[in-house]
Amino acid sequence: MPDSSEAAEPETMTGQPCPMCHTNNLTLTEKEIEVPYFGKLYIFSMVCNNCKFHKADVEAAEQKEPCKYTFEISSEEDMKVRVVKSSEATVKLPHISTITPGPAAQGYVTNIEGILNRVQHEVEVVKEMEEDEEAKKKAKNLLKKIMKIKLGQEKQKIIIEDPTGNSAIISEKAIRESLKK
Repeated sequence: MPDSSEAAEPETMTGQPCPMCHTNNLTLTEKEIEVPYFGKLYIFSMVCNNCKFHKADVEAAEQKEPCKYTFEISSEEDMKVRVVKSSEATVKLPHISTITPGPAAQGYVTNIEGILNRVQHEVEVVKEMEEDEEAKKKAKNLLKKIMKIKLGQEKQKIIIEDPTGNSAIISEKAIRESLKK
């Protein structure tokens, strides 16, 4: 966790039943942090020492309205912009990728660069596994585009839609709207 967030000591419960392997090797952790301009967050995680099952999520301390954040990445400095993403949120990078919620979705606190790194990793995995040369070329071009965005040489929108309201892009440049249900 970044130093700028005040964090309380995490609460931990060990020896809990794992939902996957059904052994009592699950560790539950809850941590409370304060994120500037967003408020108090609870970070939850489950990790099984037996089967390595892992699940994490974030939740705002106060009830939030469903929201949509839009942010235009236009400089290398934008890589540092803080992002809070719940497991219920959809992250869209138009013409590049969409990260959708689902049973394996994770919640986390990161920054724009962290989101781009996750997408970059996924594209790299697809590129390595792909046998079709045209698809490999497309993946290679996407990787070049992501690098240009990171260096501030190409603009890119990032959109986060969260029906729980537990996500945010924390910047004055970010546009916050109500999410239409």
